Formats: sequence, C-alpha cells, structure tokens
Amino acid sequence: MMKKLVTVCLIGLSITAQARKQQWISTTADAPWTIEKKMKTDGKTPLEEVKIKINPSERRQQMVGFGGCFNELGWEALKLIPDAEREEIFNKMFSPAEANFSYNRFPIGASDYAAGFYSLNETDGDFNMTNFSIARDKNCLIPYIQKAQRYNPSMTFFASPWCPPSWMKTNNHYASVSSEQYNNLPLPLQSLPGTTGFKMLRGYLEAYALYFSKFLDAYKAEGIEVKDLHVQNEVVAEQIFPSCIWEPQDLSLFIAEYLGPRFEKENRPVNIWFSTLNTGNPEYMRIALQNQKARKYIKGMCFQWDGKRSIGTINKEFPALRLMQTENECGGGENNWDSALHTWELMKIYLNNGAEAYTYWNFVLQNPGVSYWGWTQNSMITIDANTRKVIYNPEFYLMKHLSHFVAPGAYKITATGYEDVLAFQNPDGSCVAVVANRSEQPRNVTMEVDDRKVKATLKANSFNTFCL
Repeated sequence: MMKKLVTVCLIGLSITAQARKQQWISTTADAPWTIEKKMKTDGKTPLEEVKIKINPSERRQQMVGFGGCFNELGWEALKLIPDAEREEIFNKMFSPAEANFSYNRFPIGASDYAAGFYSLNETDGDFNMTNFSIARDKNCLIPYIQKAQRYNPSMTFFASPWCPPSWMKTNNHYASVSSEQYNNLPLPLQSLPGTTGFKMLRGYLEAYALYFSKFLDAYKAEGIEVKDLHVQNEVVAEQIFPSCIWEPQDLSLFIAEYLGPRFEKENRPVNIWFSTLNTGNPEYMRIALQNQKARKYIKGMCFQWDGKRSIGTINKEFPALRLMQTENECGGGENNWDSALHTWELMKIYLNNGAEAYTYWNFVLQNPGVSYWGWTQNSMITIDANTRKVIYNPEFYLMKHLSHFVAPGAYKITATGYEDVLAFQNPDGSCVAVVANRSEQPRNVTMEVDDRKVKATLKANSFNTFCL
C-alpha cells in the first residue's frame, strides 16, 4: 500500500500549531507573496501544460536551512530608520511565522561589507592571543545578531574569516591585491596565484588554531554559539579587501595537524567545514581530501560563486560527504526580477547537487549597496539612503518561498517532468513544491504526489510554493 500523504504545511518551526490544509503562495514582480485561494486550473486554452511527478520515497540530502549573512554595513543601514520599522524588518526576516531565516552566517573579523579593515588580534607576534578581543564586534555585529535571535532564539550559525590577522599573512596585509584607492598594499606584496598567503610556520599555525578557539568562546559568552566553522572564505580569491588564498594541501595540513587536534582536545562541539570553495576545478577538493588525517576532522565542503561548476562532480565522487552553499551571487545592485531569476537558477544547481543549506549574502543594505571598497551589490532588503524607504526586493520573496515552508530536517526529494521545480518533504511528512514559471504566459501545471493530483494555473513570470 502506498504511503498516505499527510497534508500538513509546516510554517516556521512549529508543526502542531498549524492547521492541516493545502496552501499555495505566488509571487510576481508586481504582486509578491499572494495567497492563492484555489488550486485548480482555470480551464482557459490554449495554455502549455506541465505534469510534475513528486516522489517522497526518493530522498536526497537532509536540509539544514536557509538564511543570509550579518555584516557591519547591514547594521549601519538599519540605524537609518525608526525603531518600529527596524523591528518590523527583523520580524519579517527571522520570525518563524515569516521568512524564518534560521541558518545564518557572520564573518570572523572584516568581510568585504565591513566598515573597514580589522581582525580580532592585530598585535604582531602575539602567538598566545593575549590581546585577542571582540570589542569592535560588541558595538556592531553582535547587537545585529542578538536582535535577530530575539525573533528566533533557535536559529543556528556558521562563521568564516575573510582573512587571518594581517601579521599571519605572508604580505603582512589584509588585502591580497594592491589598490591605490582602497588599500595601501605595495605592488610587490600582492599575492601570487598558486601559492598560500598564510605563513606556513608552526608558531603561526598554532596561533591561528588558538585564534579560532578564542573566537568561539568569546561569541558563546555573548549567547551566540557557532555550530559550523568554515576555515577560509573563498580560498582562491585574491581581492583588494580582506582575503587570503590557500593551496589545498596547506589548508588540509592546518586542519589535520592544528585546528582539528585543538578542537578535539578541547572537546569542542563545532563542525569544521573545508573552506568556502569558489573554484570550479574539482581537483582542488580532491587534493584536499587526500589528507586522511584532515578527512577525520572535515565535516563537509562548502561552495559559492564558481563552486557551482564543481559541486556536482564532488557530490558524485564523494557521495557521503556533506555539502553546503554558502553565499548567493550578489549582482551589481540591480535588485530586480532578473536578479531573482538568476538566484533561482543557482538554487537549482546547488540544491539538486546535494547542498543542505542555501545562504544569501547581505540581508540589508543602503540603496545603493556600495561596499567600503567601492563595490555595489544586491541585498534582500534595501533602505533608501535619502528617503529612508524600506524596499523588500524580489530575492527576499524568492528566499522566503523556501525558508518559510521548508523546515530544518526536511529532505530534498525528487521531482520529474519539469525543470523549474524543487521539492521537499518536511519532518511531519508534508511535501513542499517550489515551482517557477519563467514564461511570459500563464501555464497549467498538474502535480502528482503518491496517489493524489493537484492542478493549478501559474501566473506568467512567477514563483510559487505549494504545500501538498
């Protein structure tokens, strides 16, 4: 007998409190987050018809969650608006009844959307980390995170450095590429591709492992416990802002001989993930995994940017390895419907190739979202620098189409017959299908789940979530 489908839509983190019913939410550029009243086709012809078969028995990866990244410039943007509007934004982003961004990231030291260069210990040669401090973070990053926790105390975190303290790098500088406008790095001290920007000496490696331990303890004391540690942001990215390139064998050595053993000795319940991988060459990952001692400590691998070209290969070659997507491609400040379509394509690549989490980049930025180093990028929410108007961009709603309905612990399941669908089964047995119609015309769709069929007419250029 086929398993009877439990028609419960899980909204947020609470299962038992929700009514048992089907639900359909649609989003277009002009009408975001619309509750559709009827799940049936309108009978109009001729319309292209799509038949989707959803297979709850064909489980793939178990999902950890969806979220974004806390950065200093996001907090500065939120300071521009009155308290009531700021609280509304936090509610809409983090409340389990709203977007429920429950798996979120923040940097260790400066990211490219910090307000300037800094690390948590800039005392040259302080191998014992005597001068380690999160004092700067207590004024900006930590309040940002703690306010989000008020709306969802059970949210979980991962963290990664964009670069180590500058004195641990071979060029003694945060940046890897010289820029007269944005940093004072001399041209002869630029990073060289194919090398490691970290000083691969025993004292520095030991001190860097201690640096991570100090960071985890300091944030835990603030009520922010990091579940997953990603050892380096974008391992092959030479940037004018904080960055550090690593050769795979060197990063594996650091994990195998220093970071992993320290965490093991401390009995520290933190998962070590191998980097955030921004390379499309799977050989980088293969080399790293040749270090069997490092394999003992590596929980999984994380991909972003050009990593979209390598995650599928790694998923096939190492099927037991956990995988994660860690940073949505950021656009150029367009914040439009095309940006959402591009993010949808990325979601399909990563989630169909084993990623158990999907993370956006900046939650909130001023409009335009210009970084300290002159880059303009997208964000889910923008605050106009002149009018203080708050704008929820199309990518916010696209992210919500998954994060609002797909619970932590859900399984990615297969869906066939149509390329623009992602399907999940929640821990309570309910199924969620996110379906896009990228056509300029409405489209009829029939979804079959076990022995049941659901029909609907999708609006032109729309994202749709069905709780089945």
